[in-house]
Amino acid sequence: MNMKKMNEMHWAWTGLAAALLSALLCACPVAITSETPPEYQAVEEQWPEGTYYVAVDGNDENDGSIDHPFATITRAQQAAQPGDTVYFRGGVYRIPADHPYTTSGTHPNAWAYAFTLNKSGTNTEGRINYWGYKGERVVFDFSDFNPYDKEAGSYYRIFGFYVSGSYLHFRNFEITGVRVNILVHTQSECIRVAGGNYNIFEQLSFHGNMGIGWYLLRGSYNLVLNCDAYNNWDYVSEGGSGENTDGFGVHAETATSVGNVLRGCRAWLNSDDGFDIISCAAPVTIENCWSFYNGYALDPKNPAKRLRLANGIGFKGGGWDMRFSETSPGRIPTPENMPRHTIQFCLAVGNPHTGFYSNHHLGGSNWYNNTAYANMRNFSMLNRKSIQEVVDVDGYGHVMKNNVSYRPARADGLVYMLDYDLSEAAANTFDRNRVMALTDDDFVSFDESRLYAPRKADGSLPDIDFMRPSRNSQLADRGVPLGFPYYGSAPDIGYAERR
Repeated sequence: MNMKKMNEMHWAWTGLAAALLSALLCACPVAITSETPPEYQAVEEQWPEGTYYVAVDGNDENDGSIDHPFATITRAQQAAQPGDTVYFRGGVYRIPADHPYTTSGTHPNAWAYAFTLNKSGTNTEGRINYWGYKGERVVFDFSDFNPYDKEAGSYYRIFGFYVSGSYLHFRNFEITGVRVNILVHTQSECIRVAGGNYNIFEQLSFHGNMGIGWYLLRGSYNLVLNCDAYNNWDYVSEGGSGENTDGFGVHAETATSVGNVLRGCRAWLNSDDGFDIISCAAPVTIENCWSFYNGYALDPKNPAKRLRLANGIGFKGGGWDMRFSETSPGRIPTPENMPRHTIQFCLAVGNPHTGFYSNHHLGGSNWYNNTAYANMRNFSMLNRKSIQEVVDVDGYGHVMKNNVSYRPARADGLVYMLDYDLSEAAANTFDRNRVMALTDDDFVSFDESRLYAPRKADGSLPDIDFMRPSRNSQLADRGVPLGFPYYGSAPDIGYAERR
């Protein structure tokens, strides 16, 4: 791989927003902010020369040069070839009410796609890059885009970007304002991946939407890198409960959608869950990600308080809806094909349901070096008994190593419903024969405001001391080696090593 391609694999981001409606009010136990992180500051050598340009004041009749840019990504896609880079100049790209769209499905589940990205790069000639221009803030605002089917008398569900192309790289822009207008159980999405493979979604921010930030239905080897999803709330459907508005969702329909990874991402104040991989038929890896205060939204009347809304899970690690049975064709894989997900080096804080949740899965998953703090339950490993028996049982088949659980809100919240005999647990703070009596002195800091800290210049997560083991911590050098680098005589327990 040449240096240009290596640089393309780098990272960063931005964001903001809030919403509205009534629900149960509860005071924030910690300070919450809707502050937008500072603009991404690019490292100069990460930016190749552009092939085409798009600008707010552009025109699709132009040639797409930097002095005569296009107006839309649709026109840029027509021009772009594998290996090309399309730059979006800074500004707010407000998608108008009369913007053309593509539809599929039937009401009440019909979808409208504002932008369809179906042209692919190649493995040999290179990706097609769609990047926000260096040092400039690029925002796609869908607030005015609200397609209505007059003949059917119904609104559509909305996709901002529908991605079925492969070898694409999206980088350094924001999406806001994606709407929901259907009153029953529904969802809209900022980005949906439906068949695209080997794509990179980097330094993107999803905020102030009623829809999910990033969602995968089909596709393999997609990387979601250093993205933020926050302040997203569907306050219209189902009485404004916020159901189905997650930060990130991977719900692969088939076992062939393999190799999808979410890395270095943050999800907070999404009205449902931070990361949700329910009903996902292929293994997913989530690593080095933070999920906090999901299941809440800021109270628009008093931002110092928050509304308690839908599920409120930090990392929902698999599982199938307990309503599904063996008579639901194609919904549940056979036991030998049950996906084994991996969630590692992640941090879950202040989620009102659970930090790390097995979610009635029908098999085990891998949970390595995660830290959970001040969730209602920090770890809940319950599994479903079998496809035929829709009953929750203590979690089986899990491999849990080097995990920290501290100060859950419930007395049974350190780890809930884990079958130690049918799982492999080692070097966790909650092991059956060694529950560690942790104290605040085992950690450097509890300053939760640092979770919002700006990302580094390369877009990766900020270096913070929150829940990092202190120098003389009981967590220091107490983990088991898992093949990852570490300092000292053995790995530290938890999501971060000592400094």
